[in-house]
Amino acid sequence: MEKTTYLNEENFEEILAAKNAAVVDFYADWCGPCKAMTPIFDALAAEMADKIGFYKVNVDQNRKLAIQNRVLGIPCFLFFKEGRMVKRVDGAMSEEDFREALKVLE
Repeated sequence: MEKTTYLNEENFEEILAAKNAAVVDFYADWCGPCKAMTPIFDALAAEMADKIGFYKVNVDQNRKLAIQNRVLGIPCFLFFKEGRMVKRVDGAMSEEDFREALKVLE
C-alpha cells in the first residue's frame, strides 16, 4: 500500500496544517540522488505512517512551491511539526541519518 502522498500548490498548506508531524521530499524524476533516496523514504513511510506523514513534491511540476520553500537543490527534505517547518536537510542521506533527522518530529 502506498504510504506517500504527493503534494501540489492546491493541497500543500491544508495537508501539512492538518498533520502533527510530516516530512516533505522535494524531488525531480531526473535527479539521481533523489532516486537513490526513494527506497529509504518509502521504507520509513511504511514503517512510521501511523505517526508521521510522508509527502513528496515534484519540483518540475510545482516550481512555485519549491520557490516558496527556498528549495535551491534536490533532494531537499523539510520536516514539519504542527504546520511549522522545524528542520531541513539538503541533499541525500543514509537511512541512519534520516532516522536521526526524524527525531525532531517526536
